[in-house]
Amino acid sequence: MTTLSSFTCTKGLITIEAFDQGTGPVIVILPSLARGANDYDIVTQFLVEAGYRVIRPQPRGIGKSNGPMDKLTIHDFAADVAMVLGHIKCGPSVIVGHAWGSMPARMLAADRPDLVRGVVMAAASAGKLPPGSTEKPFSRLRAEIDGSGDMSLPESKRLEYLQAAFFGPEGNPRLWLDGWNEAAHEAQAYARMNTTVDEYFSAGDTVPILDLQAEYDAVVVKGVMKQYLGDRVEVQVVKNAGHAMAPEQPEAMANAIIDFTKKI
Repeated sequence: MTTLSSFTCTKGLITIEAFDQGTGPVIVILPSLARGANDYDIVTQFLVEAGYRVIRPQPRGIGKSNGPMDKLTIHDFAADVAMVLGHIKCGPSVIVGHAWGSMPARMLAADRPDLVRGVVMAAASAGKLPPGSTEKPFSRLRAEIDGSGDMSLPESKRLEYLQAAFFGPEGNPRLWLDGWNEAAHEAQAYARMNTTVDEYFSAGDTVPILDLQAEYDAVVVKGVMKQYLGDRVEVQVVKNAGHAMAPEQPEAMANAIIDFTKKI
């Protein structure tokens, strides 16, 4: 097993911690709403064993990452990732954005295309809907998503929410009872609501995108990215997984990332 190390980089008032593991071409993993890099420990091990270096920045407010948390936009979170990649001087990398993490992943490709080789949207909402849809973007199971990390709720209610929003029928919602960060949740939710979707939606103009869907994802409106962006988007489906994906099917998630990375 490859040893996990970490480093921090600082610019002004912002310090970002990143986990660093493996050697080879760089794959970056950005976590879902209000959660941290540890969710991808097992996914990372599969990627490392396949010959990749995996960088996992912690979002502001989690671990040793800190900085201003008020009135942030998705541009700010993407800039934090850019700072990490600038620190390690690795060249263009594959950026995996899980759920909420797909927003800064795509924004990084738009703001700093020199740093991005491809984007993986893992169990990620597009931010737009199919033409003619009457749904509101990011609206599915909103109460369940937000309530999953609400420590003021009874455990039984949180488990109910976790099962509904994040896990497939064979998943274990107890795996995500811990690991939530309220400050990160508030900052990231504000950024989502105060950044225009078109600023990040297409991940710039050229990089290839893998729309990595979970079979039992109850949150994501599927098929949107391909419909809007055509041949730039490849679609794969992880069987027997919900919106959480990583704790349910880490090997399948890693294999899809590896297959995509080899093609681009």
